[in-house]
Order: sequence, then C-alpha cells, then structure tokens
Amino acid sequence: MRTIALEEHFATPAFLSGPGRAMAEQARAAGGGRILDLLADVGDERIAAMDRAGIDVQVLSLTAPGVEQSEATEAVPLARETNDQAAEVVRRHPDRFTAFAALPTAAPECAADELERVVREHGFVGALINGHTRGRYLDDEFFWPILERAEALRVPIYLHPTPPPRPVIEASYLGNYAPEVAEVFATSGWGWHIETATHVLRIVLSGVFDRFPELQVVIGHMGEGLSFMMPRFEHVMSHVVKLQRPVGEYFTTNLHYTFAAFNWTPTFLNLLLQVGVDRILFATDHPYGSMERARSFLDQLPVGGPDRERIAYRNAELLLGLPS
Repeated sequence: MRTIALEEHFATPAFLSGPGRAMAEQARAAGGGRILDLLADVGDERIAAMDRAGIDVQVLSLTAPGVEQSEATEAVPLARETNDQAAEVVRRHPDRFTAFAALPTAAPECAADELERVVREHGFVGALINGHTRGRYLDDEFFWPILERAEALRVPIYLHPTPPPRPVIEASYLGNYAPEVAEVFATSGWGWHIETATHVLRIVLSGVFDRFPELQVVIGHMGEGLSFMMPRFEHVMSHVVKLQRPVGEYFTTNLHYTFAAFNWTPTFLNLLLQVGVDRILFATDHPYGSMERARSFLDQLPVGGPDRERIAYRNAELLLGLPS
C-alpha cells in the first residue's frame, strides 16, 4: 500500500542560525542534537529510513517556528532560499519528495507571489504556515492575499502549531509549577494544539471560507482537538454568527486532518465519526514522531481496506494533485 506523509519537517543551516536558533540551542542543551541531524538530512539516510518504515513519499516543510515570527526584511529572502533548497531536494528525488512552501507572512503580497513562484516553477503542492504572525491570525484581512492566491492556485494551506503569543502564555500557562512544566504545557502538551484549533475557528467565524469557498486548509495532530468540540461549537455558534453555510459544513468541505504523531485509536475514531474518511490523511511528524510507529498505526486502523487506502494516499493524491 502506497503512503504519502504530509507533515514531514526539515531545516536549513540558515534557518538554524536565524529564526530557529533558539530551538536549536534548546535541542542541544536537552541532548536533542540527533533531532537537528535528522532535520538537516534530506538525502539518502532519510530515504533509507523511509524505506525501513514503509513511507513512499514525504511532503517536506520547514520546521517550526518557520519564518512567521521574523521581520519581513529577514523572512522574504530566507523563505525564498529555503524553498529553493527544498526544490533542489525534490528535483533530485522526485519520486520520494514533494514540498510545502515556507512563506514570509509578514509581507503577504510577497508571500502570495512566492507561493505562486514555487507552485508554477517547482511543482510545490501548497504552503505550510506556522500559526500566528506576531499575534496576528489568518482571519485578519491583512493575510487574505495569501489565501486568495492559494485558492486561485488550487493548493492547500497546512496550518501548523506555533506557541501562543506571550501574553496568552503568561495568562493561561504559567502556574504553580516549574517553568519547564509551563513551557511544555504551553506547547506540545496542550497549548500548541488549542492555539491551532482556536486559529481554525477564527478562520471559520470570520467568513474566510465564504470569501474563498474553494480554499482548503489542513491541520495535523488528529484535528488539534477540534473533532470533540465540533457539535458543541456548531450548536452554540450557529445562533450568533451569520455565514453562508451551516457552521459545521466548513469542517467537512474546507478542512482536512492528518495524524502527525497522534497514533491513538480512540482519538482517530472520534475524528472519523465527525468528518468522515475522505478528510483524513496520513502523516508521521518526522523527525519529532516515529515513521515506524505511524505506519504501524495506519496498518492497524479499525477500517476496511479501501478506507485505509484513502487515508494512506488516495486523499492526498486528490488534495495535492499528485499522480497516482
């Protein structure tokens, strides 16, 4: 069975010495230098690891925090350099890799142009945006040139977590526990996912999908907790927000959901029952998640063979316009 994995990260030297410097320093201090090596590897070693795990294609994306928290003067050239390096990797291994663009969201018109450049020149299949841009979210019309261009190009935006804005961390995540506990609570333990779910709900409520009805957005980590709250959100918000379609319809017409290291059957079943099999896609979250564990989870899902194939690769082929 073919597998296409949608949230698979890499890093460049320029990123690790620039916007990713703090992340790299934290990884080294915690003994996580191996993660940095895996992020930098986009050649034979990564392909060999994919072969061992049974992963056929990775959609590469620049790892968080990306360039979203950078000044436009830094983000614009770094995004272009990063995308050119990813394009070279795809050129060398076209059967194993494709890519999502890094975008300088602080300069939306430049970001839209960069998205069009890499889609048309290099065959990129969309873009990955790491959450808010210094506290501004994609419901802000400031960013709508990016969304308009993605819709016109018929490529999705993968909305990836980033830490909440500092005032949110201070108000909601600092507490009567050690700072290192608060840091994980605000990121991978909870805050990343709630932040991304809230970002998606802002997009829905703002009418973005009414303005751009063909726009497709992908989120990871088995829906970032959204599936559990979908019925409640629709029941309550449908009384106060006026949109062109029922609130719940946007979750199954404009949104897609990947595994991305959430390899737990009850979580999967909740998502499946809420959005249906055609909206779920495979991902491993390499190198933060295990490719082997993700593939084993895929193979053991309590679904039939045709549905497993949809999740493993057919849904991705349709969404990304990849050859079957």
